[in-house]
Amino acid sequence: MPFPTLRRWRWRILGGAAVVLLAALALRAFLGPKVPAWVVERRDLVQRVVASGRVLAPARIQVGSVVVGRVTRVPFDKGNPVKPGDLLVQLDDAEAQAALAQARSAVAQAAARLEQVDVVSVQVTAEAVRQAEYRLAQAEVKLARNRTLAEAGSVSRSDLDDTQQARDLAASQLASARIQASAAATGADRHLARAALEQARGAEQAAAARLDNLSIRSPSAGVVTERDVEPGDVVQPGKELLVVARDGATQLSVQPDEKNLALLRLGQPATASADAFPSRIFPARVAYIAPAVDLARGTVEVKLDVDAPPPFLRPDMTVSVNVETGRDPQALVLPAGAVRDPTTDPWVLVVRGGGTVRQAVKAGLRGDGLVQVLSGLEAGEAVVSPAAAVVAGKRVRAEPVRQGP
Repeated sequence: MPFPTLRRWRWRILGGAAVVLLAALALRAFLGPKVPAWVVERRDLVQRVVASGRVLAPARIQVGSVVVGRVTRVPFDKGNPVKPGDLLVQLDDAEAQAALAQARSAVAQAAARLEQVDVVSVQVTAEAVRQAEYRLAQAEVKLARNRTLAEAGSVSRSDLDDTQQARDLAASQLASARIQASAAATGADRHLARAALEQARGAEQAAAARLDNLSIRSPSAGVVTERDVEPGDVVQPGKELLVVARDGATQLSVQPDEKNLALLRLGQPATASADAFPSRIFPARVAYIAPAVDLARGTVEVKLDVDAPPPFLRPDMTVSVNVETGRDPQALVLPAGAVRDPTTDPWVLVVRGGGTVRQAVKAGLRGDGLVQVLSGLEAGEAVVSPAAAVVAGKRVRAEPVRQGP
C-alpha cells in the first residue's frame, strides 16, 4: 500500500475513535453520573420498642417482730420456699406459755362460778318456792276448817284470827321465795358471775395473743430472699428480720424513653431475655403503662406479664425486652437513612425518567433500620442516598445498594 494511502487510513481510524469517544462522553453527560440508590421493595417489617429493666417479685413482704424477745429458732434460710403459716422465727415463749395456762385456769374458775349460780342457786330457790307453796296450802286448809268450826261454836274467834294470820304469813313467804328464785336466774349474782367469766376470757385471749406474737409466721406462699436474724439474737419491734417474695404472676418492669409512649398499647406481645442467660428468649405481654412520666429520666414505666416464666428467672434480675408495637408482612420499605427531614416534612430524592425528583412521603412503621412508606413511592423505584450529595432536577444513573438485613 502506498504511504499516502496508509496515512489516510490512520487518520480515518483516529477520527472514528474520536467520534465514538465524543459520543460516549455525550451519552454519559446525557444520562448523568452513577449514584448509590436504594430500591423500594416489599418485605416483612416489625416495629419494636427496646428497653431494659428488672424482674419484679409479686410482693416483697418485710417480716418483723411486734414485741421484744430472744430468738430461739429460725427454720428457713435464704432461697427456701415457704407456705402460708410456716414458722419463720420463734421467740422465747416460756413465760407467755405460763401466763396463758394461768389465764385458762381463771376462765375455768369463772365458768364454774357461773354454773353454780345458774344451777345450784336456781335449784335451792326453786325448792324454797315449792316448800312455801306447800305451807301456804296447809295454812289455807287449816283456815277453812277453823272457819267451819267457828261457825259451829267449836273454835273461838281468837283461834280463827291466829289461823288467818298463819295463812297470810305463808302467802307472804311464797311471794318472797318466788322473788328470790327470779333473782337467782336474772339477778345481780348471775350478772357478776358472767362478768367475771367474760373478764377471764378476755385475759385468756390477751395471753394467747402475746404467745402468738412470739411465733412469727409466713403470711403467704413465697421464697425467703433476705435473712437478718440468728438464734440468740434479741429483736426489737419493727426491725426487719426476713424478706419473703410472695408467689404470684411474674412481671418485668422496664423504662423505655417517653418518645415511645405513643407506640405502646396494653396486650402487645414482647420477647425478653435475662442478661445472665442472653440466649434463653421467653415471651411476655404488656400489662401496665404508667400514667405519668418520670421527670428526672424522661422515661415511662411499663410492666409486662410473663405467663410461663423460665425456671432460671429470679427477682431483681436484669432483663432486656423487645416489645412488638407493629408488624406488616408486606410493607413497602426503605432504609431509614433515605428519608430526609423525617420528623417535620419527610421526603426522598427518587430517580424518575433519568433524573432526580423530590418526592414527599408518608412514613409508617420503623424497625431494623428500615422505614415503611405508606404513600409517595411504588415498589421498584430507586431512592438516592443522601451520601451522594445530589440535588433535585439532576440527571443520574441509579446504582442499586443493598438495603438492610
